[in-house]
Amino acid sequence: MKMPNLGMGTFRLEGDEGYHSVKMALEEGFRHIDTAQMYGNEAEVGRAIADSGIPRDELFVTTKVHMKNFAQQDFLPSVKESLDKLQLEYVDMLLIHWPSPANGDNMDVYLGELMKAQEHGLTKSIGVSNFTIELLEKAQALLPNVILANNQVEIHPYLQNNKLRSYCNQMGIHVTAYMPFAVGKVLKDETLQAIADKHNASVAQVTIAWALQQGITVIPSSTKRKNLQDNLAGPLLALDTEDIAKIATLDCDDRQVDPDFAPQWDE
Repeated sequence: MKMPNLGMGTFRLEGDEGYHSVKMALEEGFRHIDTAQMYGNEAEVGRAIADSGIPRDELFVTTKVHMKNFAQQDFLPSVKESLDKLQLEYVDMLLIHWPSPANGDNMDVYLGELMKAQEHGLTKSIGVSNFTIELLEKAQALLPNVILANNQVEIHPYLQNNKLRSYCNQMGIHVTAYMPFAVGKVLKDETLQAIADKHNASVAQVTIAWALQQGITVIPSSTKRKNLQDNLAGPLLALDTEDIAKIATLDCDDRQVDPDFAPQWDE
């Protein structure tokens, strides 16, 4: 199944909140769900998927392998545990969540295990998350006959990541944007609000439409049905060249996710 360009992110959605949020998203029409071992919610996501009754071949599910499971003896067992929690026989996309260590040492081990996961039918496609250009180059050198399907990174109007996106486009690596609303910051932006008013739309819809028109998959999250419905209308909005130009001026390298184990980001 081709990955839908609008998905439901589940970062920070745990327990009953996670379950109900994913269940609502599926009820409203989302068919792309993104989770991770690190989020601690795979079981709730799996329960919501099972309870939805939606046929498996209509869903696109992504999960990511935690750094603590990168050792050869831990990697595949952790993926199988994720599948048990998700109540799935396979995921559509399996990602390396963070490069570890940050400079990419031992990458040959966990990328080799990632490839095995695909060979064993545990995932349909493989990719990475939070990889810089330098780390992508290392990864591609280690896997010369394998195309990484995806690089999931933080992208929003305040952090547009143009250099990395350009490189990924050249290499045929699709980009997925997490944290597309910058933890709500961009939803209060006056420039984006003016564009939204112009189109009789919401700022969330403008932000989603902008990402999609850049050729980026976007995975916003929400715990409210109204917001989920609002997000689903984003792909229906067409921004013009003036809108895109104004949004380009908002890029200010305002990164929201930068843990101490993060790599040296591209400038």
